[in-house]
Amino acid sequence: MNQQYKFINTPLPYAYDAMEPYIDEKTMRLHHNRHLQTYIDNLNNILCRYPLLQSWTLEQLILNVPSLPEDIQTPVKHNAGGVFNHRFYFSNLANPASPHPEGALCEAIEKEFSSYKAFRNCLKEAASSVFGSGYAWLVVNATGKLCITTTRNQDTPLPLGMLPVLNIDVWEHAYYLKHYNLRADYIDDWFHVINWKQAGKNYADCFRMAY
Repeated sequence: MNQQYKFINTPLPYAYDAMEPYIDEKTMRLHHNRHLQTYIDNLNNILCRYPLLQSWTLEQLILNVPSLPEDIQTPVKHNAGGVFNHRFYFSNLANPASPHPEGALCEAIEKEFSSYKAFRNCLKEAASSVFGSGYAWLVVNATGKLCITTTRNQDTPLPLGMLPVLNIDVWEHAYYLKHYNLRADYIDDWFHVINWKQAGKNYADCFRMAY
């Protein structure tokens, strides 16, 4: 997965129907091939005019939006965020998947939320609370603790000093073909396809990342 210009839409590490019956094949195809591709194309079209930015990673672009030329700050924020958020979302799906986290991540969840059930309820509540479009995240905050947060549109938690462990996309395009307007049902189904092995790796990486 390339991290610098020219960004490409790399194939998913699983078949488009791999998340059935929880996330349908048509949604996965459209989500990956149309929605993510659009963010990639838009970002490349911006960066092709700015050679000095072409060596920057997605994370560097996101974290340094205020230092960019004013006319591209908002487009870069939206489109770099769209690429980052979608890539992260797709990377944390698996089917079949473990029903719950393991190892250090499991211990951290139980420490911060008292139990996996309580954590699940908190994350579902956060994802349900997003007004309009956005994401719910499990992150490591600046003090090294797990917490749940939400972001609007294609904002990411990175500028807030938070490192992502897991995210759920609650834009309607992520679920509407199968779940219609029933976001809560989609969230319940999403819990069946969380790649907890990858999330555990993400959690460990949070303590050695430096963007």
